[in-house]
Amino acid sequence: MFSGKEAIFKGTDMKTFNTLRVIFSLVGVGMLVGAFFSFQSTSTFLETATAKPGVVTDLIRSRSSDSNAYYPLVRFEDEKGRLTEFLSSSGSNPPSYSRGETVRVLFMPGNAESARIDGFFSLWGVTLIVGGLGGVFFMVGAGMFVVPAVRNSGAAKLRKTGQRVQGMFQGVEKNQMIVMNGKSPYQIVCQWQNPVTSDIHVFRSGNLWFDPSDHIQSESIPVYINPTNPKRYWVDTSFLPKMAS
Repeated sequence: MFSGKEAIFKGTDMKTFNTLRVIFSLVGVGMLVGAFFSFQSTSTFLETATAKPGVVTDLIRSRSSDSNAYYPLVRFEDEKGRLTEFLSSSGSNPPSYSRGETVRVLFMPGNAESARIDGFFSLWGVTLIVGGLGGVFFMVGAGMFVVPAVRNSGAAKLRKTGQRVQGMFQGVEKNQMIVMNGKSPYQIVCQWQNPVTSDIHVFRSGNLWFDPSDHIQSESIPVYINPTNPKRYWVDTSFLPKMAS
């Protein structure tokens, strides 16, 4: 569905919307870049790491506000036979390992402090989490750019090629699905009966960040529809005054 001024914000709301989509996009890009470097770092580590057997000597519990995680403490001998102990950076609940369990340890030669358990999440967990969150942030931010552009393009096409009908004004409603700065936008509601099928179609305008009630003087409002699919429409609200920025 395309409707007039849909996804267009004015004044403070427009600034907030623009700020949010830029922040989401930049955070997403930043996290994806971080995930890429994490992937590269782990790949390089695996190419040069030495493997030694190790033993889980203890499970260290870490408490947070609403959950616990258990991190394995691992002891192993480095390439010179020196006993070294390290705490895995990857924890879980329930524990992924048990006390006394033998594990494969990977570390850079001459740098026992780089040791990691040879397990999928121990090696790739950071990359997956950061990359996954980055993907979500980026898609949300990009969507906030793409969706309005697509809708505006569709509305422009309907204005040019759509069939103009007169919708009978029914009232003004608040779009409770959207809240910006504690406020919800208004929508003009009108309806039109298809003379061919006798079906009644209800049309809603795009989001308006002021109450348009006092500016609606006519009982009918122009609507541009796709003749083969009236569910695709654009409510013409160009008669309304423009809201100051």
